[in-house]
Amino acid sequence: MTLRQALITLITVALLTGCSAPTHTGAPPSATSSPASIPALVPAPSESPLRLKYGPNSDNVGDLYLPDNGVDSIPVVVMIHGGGWQQKYDMTYFARLSQTVADRGIAVWNIEYRRGTGNWIDTLADVDNATEAVATTVQEAAGGRLDLDRVHVAGHSAGGQLAAWLAGRHTLPASAPGAQPKIVPRSATIMAGVFDMARAANIGGDKLVPAFLGGMPDAVPDRYRIASPIDHLPIGTEVSAIHGDADKTVSVNQSTAYVEAARAAGDQAELTILPGVGHGDFVDPESIAWSTTVNTIAEHAATLD
Repeated sequence: MTLRQALITLITVALLTGCSAPTHTGAPPSATSSPASIPALVPAPSESPLRLKYGPNSDNVGDLYLPDNGVDSIPVVVMIHGGGWQQKYDMTYFARLSQTVADRGIAVWNIEYRRGTGNWIDTLADVDNATEAVATTVQEAAGGRLDLDRVHVAGHSAGGQLAAWLAGRHTLPASAPGAQPKIVPRSATIMAGVFDMARAANIGGDKLVPAFLGGMPDAVPDRYRIASPIDHLPIGTEVSAIHGDADKTVSVNQSTAYVEAARAAGDQAELTILPGVGHGDFVDPESIAWSTTVNTIAEHAATLD
């Protein structure tokens, strides 16, 4: 039984007994490769993170967490913090989650990027460059241990938008930032993400989105088309959207609309709605949002399909 099947079973039992449980609306699990063809995840405490530079700017840095498990080929997750694309929030936001994921036997590249009002093109360029660095600077620092066929991405809130954008940036025209990447994530785990930037600005009343992109959708439509993950479908990459139904910051409709559109476009996408979970619960180690996220990332990292 896969982790996803076990989760669905637990949810079914909980619902039958009247207990609160996540609402999981993913597609049925597909067959995975045989265990012999997939290097196993070996849980082990990670080493102290390595601070690495991936570009010339002071914000072009990241922390690499490596599990101390002696495995020569390990998956890696590019972790992208949220915070409304604002300068006051940095990658320490995701330090504890990165450590927890690394302790499951997965390398984590927790990245920083340029942020701030109207700085959208630098932000997109930075997360692209940081991801491309997995094959060069990061791989060298890891002693060649990273399995470049199992690069995954995860992000929360504004970082969820950036993670979903990374997962689909290979569909962008050649002139767009991030187009024609060498590293395309095998999967994306998006926590309370902003998938549709125009919807957030026009319907959700989100002030941070137009501040980030430098205007409302009718004023700068091309920027919205480039930055909005929902506009890049289909992407051919599995996306798992996790959202709380008590989120007052990013509407759960962002995730439901994206997953519906992704499936309609032929992509593999799943949605997990967590009852009673709010926006900030994803950085609370005691919350179901935290454990669901860690388990989802680990499940993706442990497979090749």
